[in-house]
Amino acid sequence: MTAARTLGRVLVTLARSVAVFVPVFLVGTFVTFALRSMSRLSPARIQLGEEATPEAVARVEEQWGLDRPFLVQYGDWIGGVLHGELGASWTNGADISTLIGLGLGVSLSVATFALVIGVVVGFALGTLAALRRTTWVDRAVTGFVTVISVMPAFVVGIVLVAVLAVQLHLFPSAGYVPAGQGLGPWLAHITLPALALSLDVVADVARQLRSSLVAAYRENYVTGAVVRGLSPRRIFFVHVLRNGLGPALATLGLKFPALVGASVVTEWIFGLQGFGRFANDSAQAGDVPAVQGVLVVSIALVVAFNLVVNLMLARVTPASQRGV
Repeated sequence: MTAARTLGRVLVTLARSVAVFVPVFLVGTFVTFALRSMSRLSPARIQLGEEATPEAVARVEEQWGLDRPFLVQYGDWIGGVLHGELGASWTNGADISTLIGLGLGVSLSVATFALVIGVVVGFALGTLAALRRTTWVDRAVTGFVTVISVMPAFVVGIVLVAVLAVQLHLFPSAGYVPAGQGLGPWLAHITLPALALSLDVVADVARQLRSSLVAAYRENYVTGAVVRGLSPRRIFFVHVLRNGLGPALATLGLKFPALVGASVVTEWIFGLQGFGRFANDSAQAGDVPAVQGVLVVSIALVVAFNLVVNLMLARVTPASQRGV
């Protein structure tokens, strides 16, 4: 019976997430596609220059299908998106899905490792601060996470390169090696950028977890558990931790997509051809189809990761198991 209820909760959460995903995805892709019309950009201006004649511009736009009605263009484009085809680049004609895939592999590697570091360290610090609340340990952890939360990732990256790569030669200073070429070289190349990006995750997870655990310790069910003579360890893991995980897990729903898409400066510092750098280069070049592809992938990442977080919350937190 318990397994059936658990499966039911997961299916309900999945159905709700999909119901939210469909309109969000459609609205997001429509607005994304409409940006091209509002931008007044054209592949003819990129390929022929600003001095191109109106006839030449019209000929190039006809080749790209831009002379058709807007809704017809959107229908063809969204049909391709649903089949995993994001079109061709205005600058070089390359397949955008392939270009994004190459950069996304780099960024996902760094972002995933940064998230792992942030979760492990953040949970450790948040738990320590909550267990030693109102002591010097709590104040030290709070001060530490406050400091790292205001440190820009690119500054941390420069310091890491100067100290750990240049002076101590512990890690490579730049470049990327795919995991298929060896786990050791792959980890060595993504460690420093992941560390630089993980500080914000550490700070947010630690603060959220500390606050929610302290609040959980004040609840009546914890007082009842103490009165019943349960051990501090059992009280923490069975009652306090499970009830305090929700806000910290919810924080991760926004952090992971941000790590993937907002790391362009860090990628420049470490010489990585990632997703963020591709997005920046495409925007500067006026390559609208590439920018549209980046936005579509970003929307999909946000929705997919939030779905994972919601499923975790439905499985872990007692409130969701009671149907609250």
